[in-house]
Amino acid sequence: MSDKIQTALECYKKGDYEKAIDIFSSVLETEKPTAEVYNNVAQCYASIGNNEKAEDNFLKAIELNPKLPQAYINLADIYYKTKDYGNGIELLCQGIYELPDNMVLRHYLARFYMEDARLDLAVDELEKVLEVQPENYDAYYDLGKVHFELGNYDSAIENFENVLEFKENNVWIYYYLGQAYEANDEIDKALSNYLKAIAHDDGFYQAYKKAAILFLARGDYEDAIEYFEDYMNMEIPAEEKENISKLVERIKKKAANEK
Repeated sequence: MSDKIQTALECYKKGDYEKAIDIFSSVLETEKPTAEVYNNVAQCYASIGNNEKAEDNFLKAIELNPKLPQAYINLADIYYKTKDYGNGIELLCQGIYELPDNMVLRHYLARFYMEDARLDLAVDELEKVLEVQPENYDAYYDLGKVHFELGNYDSAIENFENVLEFKENNVWIYYYLGQAYEANDEIDKALSNYLKAIAHDDGFYQAYKKAAILFLARGDYEDAIEYFEDYMNMEIPAEEKENISKLVERIKKKAANEK
């Protein structure tokens, strides 16, 4: 590594992106261009929000070395943030053609398919990732979300449960499990997971509302009122608080009438 490149990398690490760009550009003009230098200067441009020049340099890096995974990942990140899913999918398919064993690229492609509502294709890629990386809990999480969207609630539950093997006591996974069990008409299991979410984060207001609704559906008015009132004491919109307050009053009247 030349002294210039080392200096440019130090500038990049310090956040002096403009200076790093100047030095990297000088290297490209005076030394033999490499994919790594184009990738580095592209990252500098991305860091200052110049996505057009970042994209141009990432593509030059890929042209010089089509087997440089980081260039695909970095450019895909720009496409993802700017919601340019078409170009992102095309780029990642090219990357996977060049690097078929790179599971990071496959996982990224699955997420692009998810955002582009091509859910069956997302499932295919995620399953390929899990064949190679059976302990990739992020892939189980994404697969659970896809199956939930597809209405495959049993599969969604299975994948969210797999996540808990690696990420114990994750409140969001408990919440998503609750939603999946609820959609699958397994109300007791749904309620159990909402309550687990609350037990591990007593400020997780979404779970309070879900639990209250299920208690109400079961006719457990006292518990429904308790959880609705806890929900109202949290940071929720004023209009929502007013609507829940009216609902609680109706529940109290109904409970009184049934005594």
